[in-house]
Amino acid sequence: MDDKEFPYMALHLRNVTIRQLRALAAVAECGSVTAASNRLGLTQPAVTQQLHQLQQQVGLSVVQRTGEGMLLTDAGREVLQLSQRVEAAIKSCQQSLDMMAGRAGGSVSIGAVSTAKYIVPHAIAAFSRLHPKIDLKLSIGNRGEIRQAMHGYDLDFAVMGRPPEDVEVEAHLIGDHPHVIVAAKGHWLAKDFGLAVADLSHETFLTREQGSGTRILMEGFFNKAEFLPHIGMEMSSNETIKQAVIAGLGIAFISAHTIAAELEDGRLVMLDVAGIPVVRQWFVVKRRDKILLPPAQALLDFLRADGAKFLPSPPRHV
Repeated sequence: MDDKEFPYMALHLRNVTIRQLRALAAVAECGSVTAASNRLGLTQPAVTQQLHQLQQQVGLSVVQRTGEGMLLTDAGREVLQLSQRVEAAIKSCQQSLDMMAGRAGGSVSIGAVSTAKYIVPHAIAAFSRLHPKIDLKLSIGNRGEIRQAMHGYDLDFAVMGRPPEDVEVEAHLIGDHPHVIVAAKGHWLAKDFGLAVADLSHETFLTREQGSGTRILMEGFFNKAEFLPHIGMEMSSNETIKQAVIAGLGIAFISAHTIAAELEDGRLVMLDVAGIPVVRQWFVVKRRDKILLPPAQALLDFLRADGAKFLPSPPRHV
């Protein structure tokens, strides 16, 4: 549709309806009016009418037809963010009303980067023992997935290393997050002390995927040392990396919090390399404009106060 049909009238946004916003969100997700109508349980003309009325309110085209289907315009993407905020506010209000009516203890939606799955479940288990009526939903993903989730309002907050730079957030420190280099039991460098990074030049590294927090940290550490590691395999799972190292396929730069058990039982050994461990931090991160209900605020306060208790002890080279 041509923007000339819709002279810009921002004051009319106050007349936008939930049905119009949901029609836009459905088209954005499904890519066509037909699929959106099926998703919403409406007829195609009804969805088209909602979009037309929304564009009249906005004064700018919000969708455009392309060879790839119906796509949002810049104005449409801006209105979609409004839709997400409205849906989050409705959900929060419903939870508050349910709590007031005694129908529920409330719910909390938490995100965590995959490396944090070794600590977050223990923390929320302890919280659940204190607040058994609160429902907890934990979503695990790599850094990119959790960062993308922070663009919306479904997550109350997330536990991660580097807070996202493209969203305004509040970041609360939990504690230190050391990263080490590990090898299989009996590795020829295991008993050496004071290794230089250059001593690893003949080793094959098993690494996390591009874009993961661990990979970014590893590359920064090696770049600083002017060292180019030989990458054998990329893996999206810390568990897979651990098993591959134990099997003797290579060594790995990895979070110390993911290998505490393997170090303790001797299946993995930590190499004594200069500059290791590389220590970063864990944060609990929330959108600055995300309003937390009492259950979510209680868990956030719990993690800020007691989260460090659930971090494994710092590793030692033996």
